[in-house]
Amino acid sequence: MLSRMKIWARRFSRDSHAIYLASRDPRVPWYAKVLAVAVAGYALSPIDLIPDFIPIVGYLDDLIIVPLGVWLVVSLIPDEVMIEYRARASEAGQRPTSRAGMAAIIVLWMLGALALGWVGYARWNRS
Repeated sequence: MLSRMKIWARRFSRDSHAIYLASRDPRVPWYAKVLAVAVAGYALSPIDLIPDFIPIVGYLDDLIIVPLGVWLVVSLIPDEVMIEYRARASEAGQRPTSRAGMAAIIVLWMLGALALGWVGYARWNRS
């Protein structure tokens, strides 16, 4: 059962990325593009139909509405387009990650935060 859920989660993640990629393709109908934006907006929005702080029921809308929305968008996108973008999404998911790149970005953010803090301190400490 756990392995089936992992496979489903990987497919859901791949299909979500494929929908994002396909939504910019001219072969996809406009209504599928609109629905893809609506599903992505709902999934990323902090506002839910049922607030998450309500025990159990709060998360059920995310577990039901978002997958149904993704399934509906996938069914509206032509099969050949979806196959192409599923392959692209799978390739993107298998790319290696760079720990050195991650470390460089973290260092840059920290340097930026320190510089901003120093400027703020110098500006407001003029007494």
